[in-house]
Amino acid sequence: MPSQTQSETKAQSEAKAQSEPQAQLQALLRGLNFSKLRCSLRACAVVLFSALALACAARADTLTLANGDHLTGKIVKSDGKELTFETDYTGSTEMRSITVQWSAVRQLTSTAPIYVVTPQGATVGGTATTDGTDLVITPSPGPAQRIPLANVTTIRSESEQTAYERSLHPGLFESWQTNGSLGFGLARGNSRTTNLAIGFNATRTTLHDKLAAYLNSIYASSGTLVAPGVTAGVTANDIRGGALYEHDLRGRAFAYVSGDFEYNELQFLNLRSIWGAGAGYHAIKRENTMLDLLAGANYTRETYSTGIRRNLAALTFGDIFLHKFSKNSALNQTLNFYPELSHPGEYRLAFDLGVVTKIKQWLGWQITLSDRYISDPIPGTVNNDLIFSTGINFAWSH
Repeated sequence: MPSQTQSETKAQSEAKAQSEPQAQLQALLRGLNFSKLRCSLRACAVVLFSALALACAARADTLTLANGDHLTGKIVKSDGKELTFETDYTGSTEMRSITVQWSAVRQLTSTAPIYVVTPQGATVGGTATTDGTDLVITPSPGPAQRIPLANVTTIRSESEQTAYERSLHPGLFESWQTNGSLGFGLARGNSRTTNLAIGFNATRTTLHDKLAAYLNSIYASSGTLVAPGVTAGVTANDIRGGALYEHDLRGRAFAYVSGDFEYNELQFLNLRSIWGAGAGYHAIKRENTMLDLLAGANYTRETYSTGIRRNLAALTFGDIFLHKFSKNSALNQTLNFYPELSHPGEYRLAFDLGVVTKIKQWLGWQITLSDRYISDPIPGTVNNDLIFSTGINFAWSH
């Protein structure tokens, strides 16, 4: 019995020892004012959010315009005429790009490094701010440099500068701008016709080089009876393609080499290959308009299914014209005139025109006109071959 009493006493002591911390915790919780605690947590959240907002605002670039508008966001780039700026001024959480006239900028401050090209062609990187009519660039490390706002030709953000430096020496499969077009027509019933037009263009432009390639093809057939038991059959089957390489020499002058090829079933032409070389001049070289003038010589070889073969030497005079009507519409035009040296008085003409209107970034509508004229066609064929096609356009870049 004494041992049983001692065991009970010990168990009661252990239970009391375990219950005392629980009782103290319950008393502490009863003493807390949860309403005040919630208010304190809410106040802390507001303070933290405000601090973060102020920190983000402090790190944002700022822009003040001549009309007094004040914008915060990120400086993207400038070509000395316009400034591209990313901002959420619309109240959206997504940054939007806007373009303002550089002449309208009165004050500018960048918290992240930007890269400015001086009138002498040097590039200076660092944070920037305006001081009167000057833009002050502070490199890290190095002394600050002052550039008059009116003399600033180029501004790039860090990402734009990285992309620009990569574009100076891209790999062979980089910096390509390509697009393809497709047009198709089909009729069945009283008439049986099939039409297919395919186009492809690719351009790779670097600081001193340009490589362009193209391909245009049209096929058409008709089941219309042209005589008892005889249908029209193939009414068009023409494939044209080629490439042009330009390399800048000095100033606006450049040298070029080219190759153009054509197959035309209805002309009995198995292959026409034109190899050319010469010099050119960048007559117009602006962001929205480009005009190159070409002059040189070429060698042409023609083989026909009738057994005729012709080898011709000729001069080359031509132009390449590009104009962007807007961000969504552009026109491309090339013209080459080949006066023959092998047969004085004879000549050939090649003309190509294309207009593309974007519907989306990768999708558009294209109209293409391609004309080839020969002053001395082989017997049984005509002088001129004209291709007109229209259809959807696909664009992509790498």
